[in-house]
Amino acid sequence: MNRKPSSVSCILVLGILAVLAFVAFFVVNGLMARAEEAFGPPAPDLSAFQRIRLGIELGLRASELQQPAAADASPVRFDIGLDEPTSQIVSRLWAADLVGEGNLFTSYLIYTGLDTQLQAGSYQLSATMSAEQLAQALLDPTPDSVTLVILPGWRLEEIAAALPSAGVAFTPEEFLLLAWDPPAALDLPAGLPSGASLEGYLLPGSYEIGRTQGAAAALKNILAEGYHQQVDSELRQAFADQGLSEHQAVIIASIVERESMVADEQALIASVFLNRFHAGIRLEADPTVQYALGYDETSGSWWKTPLTAADLAVDSAHNTYLHPGLPPSPIATPSIEALFAMAFPEASPYFFFQAACDGSGHHVFAVTYEEHIASNRLMFQVQRRTLDDGHFFAVNLKNLSA
Repeated sequence: MNRKPSSVSCILVLGILAVLAFVAFFVVNGLMARAEEAFGPPAPDLSAFQRIRLGIELGLRASELQQPAAADASPVRFDIGLDEPTSQIVSRLWAADLVGEGNLFTSYLIYTGLDTQLQAGSYQLSATMSAEQLAQALLDPTPDSVTLVILPGWRLEEIAAALPSAGVAFTPEEFLLLAWDPPAALDLPAGLPSGASLEGYLLPGSYEIGRTQGAAAALKNILAEGYHQQVDSELRQAFADQGLSEHQAVIIASIVERESMVADEQALIASVFLNRFHAGIRLEADPTVQYALGYDETSGSWWKTPLTAADLAVDSAHNTYLHPGLPPSPIATPSIEALFAMAFPEASPYFFFQAACDGSGHHVFAVTYEEHIASNRLMFQVQRRTLDDGHFFAVNLKNLSA
C-alpha cells in the first residue's frame, strides 16, 4: 500500500534544506569575504557566477597564494612576448617553478582582473615572490637598472648625448657639470691632475646604472667598473717605463684611439707619437684639432672632417699643429687596447704615418719627412683610376702626418 509523505516529513526536509542553504550561504559569503580581504575586491567585469566561484576558490586557498613557491631561490630572467596569451604565460611560469600551481595563479589573475594587464617585456622574477608580488611585477617591465653603452673614441659630450636614450634619471647637463669638474667623492683616478675633467677616463663598455641613480653615483660606478678595474698597477708601471705619467699615457692613448682604424695598428701608431713626443717634435695629430673645433654644425658631428688649412690654425691649447708637447687633456675615451698600446708600444723608427687609402683602414709609415712625402705621392698615383665615361679623377688624400 503506497503511503503519501506526511506533511511533517515535508516540513522536516524543507527545514533541513533551509538550514543547509543558510549554512552554505554563510560559508560562501565567508569565503568570498576572506578572498576580498586577502586580495581586494573582484574585478568589476566578472559575472556573478565567476565572482562566487573564484571567491570560494581563493578564499579556501588564500594561504597558498600568499606563500612563495620556494623559500630560497635566485632571480631569473623571464620574458613575455607581445600578445602572448595569459594561459601560455602562466604555463611557462609554472614550468620555471616560479608559481606553485598554475591553475590557482590563473584564478587569482582573473579574479583581480590582472589577466588582461600583463605586459610584454623582460623581467627579473624569483620563486621567493608570492603570487601577488609576482603578478604586480609582471605589470611593469621597466628594469630597476638601465644600460649605458660608451663607445671607444667618444668625448664627454657624446657620452652625455647617449644618456636620454639609455633611460637614466639625470640630465646630460647634470652629467657634464660633474664630469668637467669632478669632486673627490667620485673616487677619482690617482693619476688625474687636480682640476682636470674626466675626459678620457670613462672607458668604453656597458654599464648598469640604477634607474633612479643620480649623476654622481653613476659616474662613480662607471669609474669603479671601468678605469679602476682595467688600469692596474702593472699597466701604470708600463706607462712609467715609457717615460710617461699616467695622465700623459691616457692623453696619447686617446689620440691613438681616434687615429687608428684597426686595432692591430695601435701599438705601431703609439710608437710614432712616443717617438715624436720624446724627440720634442710637435704631434700634429688631426683629432686634437677636431677636438679643439668642437661640434660641427655642417656635418652634425663632434669630429669635423676633412679639416681645412684654417682649421689647422685654430687657436687652442689642444691644437698639436701649433703647440709642442701634449694637449692639456685627453680628447676622447680610449679603449683598453689603446691603453695597452701605450703601455707596450712596438719599437719602431717611425715619425710619420698616413692612411693607406685602400679601404683597409691601415696606414703607411715613414721614418723621414722625405719618405713620408714620397709615399704620399705614390699613393696619389695608385688611387687614380678611370671612370666608366673615360674621365680621370684622383681620390683626395688626407695627410695624417702624426
